[in-house]
Amino acid sequence: MTFLTQLPRFYTPFSVPSSSLYAHLFLLPKTRLPTTSTYSCIAKSAIPSQSLSISHFSSIAEISEDTQSDIHNHLVIPEEPQIEIPLEKLFVPPETDISSGSTPLSTRVLKGSNIVLSKYARDAQITQAEFVKSSTRTEHCPSDGLPEFALVGRSNVGKSSLLNSLVRRKRLALTSKKPGKTQCINHFRINDSWYLVDLPGYGYAAAPQELRTDWDKFTKDYFLNRSTLVSVFLLIDASIPAKKIDLEYASWLGQNQIPMTLIFTKCDKRKKKRNGGKRPEENVQDFQELIREFFQAAPPWIMTSSVTNQGREEILLHMAQLRNYWLRH
Repeated sequence: MTFLTQLPRFYTPFSVPSSSLYAHLFLLPKTRLPTTSTYSCIAKSAIPSQSLSISHFSSIAEISEDTQSDIHNHLVIPEEPQIEIPLEKLFVPPETDISSGSTPLSTRVLKGSNIVLSKYARDAQITQAEFVKSSTRTEHCPSDGLPEFALVGRSNVGKSSLLNSLVRRKRLALTSKKPGKTQCINHFRINDSWYLVDLPGYGYAAAPQELRTDWDKFTKDYFLNRSTLVSVFLLIDASIPAKKIDLEYASWLGQNQIPMTLIFTKCDKRKKKRNGGKRPEENVQDFQELIREFFQAAPPWIMTSSVTNQGREEILLHMAQLRNYWLRH
């Protein structure tokens, strides 16, 4: 994987908005963490409701019972370890103190991820989803000022399947066995209050070069100039070793200080002969090691599967805390 040292370094005059939950990844000193060296990331188990104190979220008086239930059901507990994560590689949102308190840190981390929950993790469930419009230019996107999350990834990484899984509708986003079907910036309004955005996949060799260049241009223009973009969710196929094109994309986002969450897909595919000799957990760790030089702090990441729905609720809780922080600030 020596090619990473040869990746082009892209710098553009772009700054992270002060309202970004990710600002501390690029601009601020690293969070002071407890002295414990590692904790275990569990991808499957659920925490009993009595083992997490809701007092951690008590500053949010309006937190709903449904959200409390989601939080209880999707946190890590220290059972069979799958990934050992050093504390300095946790994603700790601002205004979140992990150095004190009676609640164990392991009960405040979303399972199958490195994400610590904050007091902003509320109103996570999707009750309504509708397609709004397709655009080929950033200035043609919806102008109502609602926060949005963009899904992007290599062609055939499972992007449309993940979007359909999130909203629990089989054909909200068109899925196809032929990659490259998404050719525009597609906005889906969620709960009449925020957007999921489906972007064209990259790396589809069968598409004409002129078309691939056009997709790349308007997608990156969207990243750099869309003021309501809360975070890019970059989808990476965890069933295979890291691809150069994915590493380049992640490094470009990092060096342009664009908020990013890594979504590792196809984590249900566990046959070694189909995984390049490695399990999804190993490919997840390898990818993060290869991109760490481009980030001061570890970006948030979540392991998912559209087949088993692994990671669905974790993504929604993470989106909720990012969105609510963005709206407040």
